[in-house]
Amino acid sequence: MILLGWNPDRGADPFGGYRSAVDEVAAAGLFRCRWVLPPRQATAGTEVWLFSQGGGDRGVLGHGRVVSSPDAQPAGPGGSPGFVEFDALRPRGDSILLDLLTLRVPGIAWGVNRPSRRIPAAAGPALRTLWAETSTLEEADPLLPPPGTFPPGALAQARVNRYERDPSARRVCLGHHGTSCAVCGFSFEEAFGPPGRDFVHVHHLVPATRLGAGYELDPIADLIPLCPNCHSMAHRRLPDPYSPAELRALRSAAGFLPGTALSAEQLTAQADAVRILGAR
Repeated sequence: MILLGWNPDRGADPFGGYRSAVDEVAAAGLFRCRWVLPPRQATAGTEVWLFSQGGGDRGVLGHGRVVSSPDAQPAGPGGSPGFVEFDALRPRGDSILLDLLTLRVPGIAWGVNRPSRRIPAAAGPALRTLWAETSTLEEADPLLPPPGTFPPGALAQARVNRYERDPSARRVCLGHHGTSCAVCGFSFEEAFGPPGRDFVHVHHLVPATRLGAGYELDPIADLIPLCPNCHSMAHRRLPDPYSPAELRALRSAAGFLPGTALSAEQLTAQADAVRILGAR
């Protein structure tokens, strides 16, 4: 692991506008940019943490990895250009501040400005724990911990539709449709209380194969809330996922395993589902 120092108040801006980079990570999950990297430390796959060295906002702002190693010979005193892919970037003002880093993650000279430095392996767990504690649910998929909370390779990377990651679109969708699953009606809040509030996936109804270059998302018409089970089943069919109506029809025709005997209650529930669906 290495720490990449960046002063947002002066010098070059590798992000081409940090706010837009934050928005891209929120919408698409990743932001890639060129960065001057230390050749002997930053090989492809190396985990990186972004450290803001600005006067009023010193602290850890982001997490990512090296995707393109720099040249063997440095082009300058700081290193050679390579590429870094960030999977988490926090807005300026939301960093893990210097005082807290010094207290919770010892063994690193946090107060010293450097373009890059190696993070000792012993400091990794403390930094990950602090990052997780200060993360919000909106920074990650509802079923996955925020990027950076586990070592690389500990979790499979899940790529989701960029429209399903957009925080503002998600808020509009759930504000209109609610947080119960649009297929089965399951509510995490009803089942688990306060910890389940707003815990639901958002599914993009328009198949990716039908998206044109001029497509504009309508969060109310194009997105619906689905529980993780129904969301997974929707994407079991490729390239076009099952529609909500198709999933409801599958559920109404199922409800039991082949070869098992159904109770009277199960038979009645199945007949009611068929009757209700047939009346629509």
